[in-house]
Amino acid sequence: VQLVESGGGLVQPGGSLRLSCAASGFTFSKYRMSWVRQAPGKERELVASITNGITDYASSVKGRFTITRENAKNTVYLQMNSLKAEDTAVYFCKARLWTEYWGQGTQVTVSS
Repeated sequence: VQLVESGGGLVQPGGSLRLSCAASGFTFSKYRMSWVRQAPGKERELVASITNGITDYASSVKGRFTITRENAKNTVYLQMNSLKAEDTAVYFCKARLWTEYWGQGTQVTVSS
């Protein structure tokens, strides 16, 4: 099983980034896919989830972030717009059904 995130980096406040998570080793389409972030000194925060086309978002990102998935490509995405300094964190991809799988994370830094 592998979850490999990409797309992180340094961006100015107000900018955008698109994260990708490529999955392998399990039946991707059956799993609830989520993005979770962790900022330094803070607990992990569930940012967004998607299952069967139904999406959920943390209130802190609603209206700015969009989660989508392409089951044919075993990939989930997180489009992040209007980024703020407080969005700075390591972003993890998570798959959940009867068990959980996690990626290694990708760093997102929002700074001028």
